Amino acid sequence: MNRSQAMYVYLNAFIEELSRNGVRHVVYCPGSRSTPLAMRLAEHPRIRCWLHLDERSAAFFALGMAKRLREPVALLCTSGTAAVNFAPAVVEAHYARVPLVVLTADRPPELRDAGAPQTIDQVHLYGRHVRWFMEMALPETSPELLRYVRTVAAKAVALAQGSFPGPVHLNFPFREPLVPEPPPEMTAGERDPWSGGRMPLGDRGEECRDGRRLGNPVDGWHDGNLRSGGEAPYVAVRSGRLVLDDGTIERLAGWLSGTKRGVIVCGPQTDPAFARAVGKLAERLQYPLLADPLSQVRCGRHPLSAVVEMYDALLRVTAFAEKAKPEVVLRFGALPVSKPLLQYLSRHADARQIVVDGHAMWHDPVFSAAEVLQADPAWVCERLCVQLGEAAQPQNRGAFAGEGRKTGGEWLSWWQKANRLARQTVERRMSDADAVAGDADTGLFEGRLFPELAGLLPEGCLLYVGNSMPVRDLDSFFPALQKELFFLANRGANGIDGVVSSALGASAAGEEPVILVIGDLSFYHDLNGLLAAKLHRLNLTVILVNNDGGGIFSFLPQAEHPEHFEALFGTPHGLSFEPVVKMYGGRYRRVGDWEQFSQAVRTSLEKGGLSVIEVPSRRDANLNAHRQIWREVAQALEASL
Repeated sequence: MNRSQAMYVYLNAFIEELSRNGVRHVVYCPGSRSTPLAMRLAEHPRIRCWLHLDERSAAFFALGMAKRLREPVALLCTSGTAAVNFAPAVVEAHYARVPLVVLTADRPPELRDAGAPQTIDQVHLYGRHVRWFMEMALPETSPELLRYVRTVAAKAVALAQGSFPGPVHLNFPFREPLVPEPPPEMTAGERDPWSGGRMPLGDRGEECRDGRRLGNPVDGWHDGNLRSGGEAPYVAVRSGRLVLDDGTIERLAGWLSGTKRGVIVCGPQTDPAFARAVGKLAERLQYPLLADPLSQVRCGRHPLSAVVEMYDALLRVTAFAEKAKPEVVLRFGALPVSKPLLQYLSRHADARQIVVDGHAMWHDPVFSAAEVLQADPAWVCERLCVQLGEAAQPQNRGAFAGEGRKTGGEWLSWWQKANRLARQTVERRMSDADAVAGDADTGLFEGRLFPELAGLLPEGCLLYVGNSMPVRDLDSFFPALQKELFFLANRGANGIDGVVSSALGASAAGEEPVILVIGDLSFYHDLNGLLAAKLHRLNLTVILVNNDGGGIFSFLPQAEHPEHFEALFGTPHGLSFEPVVKMYGGRYRRVGDWEQFSQAVRTSLEKGGLSVIEVPSRRDANLNAHRQIWREVAQALEASL
């Protein structure tokens, strides 16, 4: 068997094992050295390949797809700097715990450090930002190598989606010729080698011309002793929920049942089972549930009675944050978006703060955790509810914040009253904020965008949000709704790159509509990503908040230095994005008021395809409008509470 034929059989075994372990999608970029993998992947009947011309955009597309599917997506490129362009998305996947299987093609060992073109050091290219790296063996068809390549495929998928999900990296060195060819026994007219049909030489175990034994083609070439058959993987990897012993649950439930002033904090996470479990736990304990939208807890058909969505506004008020001193904080999920919430946790670091996370790399930027429970968060909530029984129902559990004895539900009732007051104040002031932010010619108040969207999003819609101001306004202003919505953002490394591609990847992964809210600088960073919408006919509504620069810097101390602010931080660009959107086959509309905005969103959802809706804003006026709202909330709280 020659080199091309060995490559064909070797890669068939690897790719089939990827498929059997659950990989359904591969995002690939064109290149020469990756030809063997690209050609064999393109012919696999159970793997869909998504072409991208730009490696950075391709990697973020795979990231968005994997986030929405909650399963590994493979990523393929050629050798050299092409692989380096995957790095930003690999870093984001590492910190956001998104499963990616990164496949990079490479020159063979003898061409490295020899001046060969498109050759760089790709060994451990992504450093500690991957869960596992493997320098793959050169293709052979010995029984040992075929067992090896199947095992590596199974291990890569298992590690990518394990208890600590994230990216894995497999580096494939290939010698020329790069076009894989089937062995002579796989002649034209025979059934597809992936289909499980017969091979020309008959059933498993019949000898081939080179003396080896040939198996069923779905199994590839092997030593006649392949353990699996049919659709079963060669290595079956099983995993389960990470749980705690009964004694720990009993101890915690007993303590919580006697503790009145508790708060539950939910940061970004995507487990669909978590929202109902934590909602029930909050109701049992009568604890306020401070739910970041990215936790998937703020909206849905699960219990919402304990959700306090206006915490970002409430905790900006020093008097409220002091009076709301908790005895215990239960924390789930990744780092919440809200800075006032983090300051609140830091301010009350003497409270017993319990972090529940599925692995040892828990999130604790304020270093206040007193206890870490390494277990599945939904399971912990479910078991606590069972253990608590009626013990945590409203009862007299002591006073809070210096007040007299109260019934057990009054701690939550006090939070709920403040939440209603803050929400009513914000709703009343939204129109005034538009007047502060500008007018139809100069800008709209960015914070109003999310309350407006709340009534426009259809059931099941996915809202993808860019970093900097959009994700913060989402957290501050999106109301709790009894509506199934899904929220995503790239909050692993919190970068502004690749967000358009991530949203398009999420769109490709499902049938429900996807809306992306993004700032102008982040949109500019990933204009290349729009090509995916045209190539793959994807549906995406982009709401482009255009304040001509870096809006978030107006909220930071840098803004106090006007002599350097615009040049170093404001960075106005003066770009018109309409021609670029039209180049990629999209529709573009700039709106001047909220009625036009609502009409544009509805039209985009009805027509499908790529649509960009520009919402103009002024950075200085937007800052003033935000500050005015926070002042109004503080005044209302001080007068009432």
